Amino acid sequence: MAEYSTSQKSSPGISVPTTDKAVGIWLLLVAVLIALIVIVGGLTRLTESGLSITEWRPVTGIFPPLSNAAWEIEFTKYRDTAQYELLNQGMGLAAFKTIFWWEWGHRFLGRIIGFVFLFPFVYFLAKKRINGRLAARLGVIFLLGAAQGALGWWMVQSGLAERVSVSQYRLAAHLGLAFLLFGFVFWTALEVLGARQTEHTGLLRFQAFSWLLTILMFIQILLGAIVAGLDAGLAFPTWPTFAGNWIPPGLYNLAPWWINHFENPAMTHFQHRNMGYVIAGLAIWLSSALLRASPDKPTRIAAIYLAAFTIMQVFLGVITVIMLVALPIAALHQFFALALFGATLWLAFTLTVPASNQQ
Repeated sequence: MAEYSTSQKSSPGISVPTTDKAVGIWLLLVAVLIALIVIVGGLTRLTESGLSITEWRPVTGIFPPLSNAAWEIEFTKYRDTAQYELLNQGMGLAAFKTIFWWEWGHRFLGRIIGFVFLFPFVYFLAKKRINGRLAARLGVIFLLGAAQGALGWWMVQSGLAERVSVSQYRLAAHLGLAFLLFGFVFWTALEVLGARQTEHTGLLRFQAFSWLLTILMFIQILLGAIVAGLDAGLAFPTWPTFAGNWIPPGLYNLAPWWINHFENPAMTHFQHRNMGYVIAGLAIWLSSALLRASPDKPTRIAAIYLAAFTIMQVFLGVITVIMLVALPIAALHQFFALALFGATLWLAFTLTVPASNQQ
C-alpha cells in the first residue's frame, strides 16, 4: 500500500497539501506533458502551421478529416485566410495536410493533457489521497489549463483575418501561461514528492537571487515569444555583433517610442539577446556561489544543472541566430528554455528552508 500523509511541512510557514509518491509522479507526468505541448507548439509556429485549422471545436475537433471530401472542406476554409493568399498561394492538398497535422497534433495533445490531469485527479480525490489544500490548488491549475485552450484559440483568431501570422502579443500571452502552468505543476510535484530542501538557513541569502533569476527567465520567455511572433530572429543573423554593430541602428524607428519594444524587429531582437546575457551572467554567478557555499547535495545538483543548461541555452541561441532560425536548432532552443526554467525553479525550491528547520 502506498504511504502518504497530509501534514508534512515544506516552505516557510506553509503546509504541504499532501505527500504521496503516486500523486507526485502523476504531477511530474503532467509537467512533462505540458513541456511537450510547448515544444510541439513551437514547432507548429516554426512550420507556420498554426492557422491551418480555422475553427475551434473543443469536442468534435478531436477527430481529424476522415475522407477526401472532409479534407477538401478543411482546405477550402484555409484558402480563405490571408496566410494562404499572401504566403501559400498555390499550395496543394498534400502540403496542406502536413501543416494541418502539426496544428491538429498540438490541439490533440492539449486534450490528452486534460484527460491525464482530470481522471487521476478525480480518482485520488475519491481515495482521499488529496486533501482540501491540494484539491483547491489543483482546481486552479485545471481552470488555468482550460483557459489556456481558450487563449490559444484567441491567439489563432488574430491571424485569420488580415495577418499572415498570429499577434505577437497573443503569442506571448499563450506561451507565458503555458510556462506558468508548467512551473505551478512542477513546483507542486516537488512539494508532494517531498523533494529535499536545504537544511542550512545560511543559504537563505541566495534565495532572493534564485527568485530574481526565475522572474528574469519568465520575462525572457515573453520576449522570446515577441521575437518569434515578429520573425525578429532573422533581423541580425550575426554574432556577437548585430550585422557589424554593437548597437544596431533603427531601434526607435517607430512612434510612439515605447512601441518599438514590442513591434520593432530590431529592438525586440536586441533586447532578447541582451537579456540573455544578463540571465546567463546571473545564473553562472549563482551556480558558482552555491557550489562553493552549499553543503547540501540537492542544492549543489540543482546548481550544476542550472549552469549546464545556461551554457547550452546560450550556445543554442547563438546557433539559432547564425543558422537563420533553422527548425531543429530553434526547437532545441525552446526545449532548453523549458529545461532552464525548470532548473531555476528547482534551485529556488531547494533554497526554501523547511519550516521545521527554522530557528
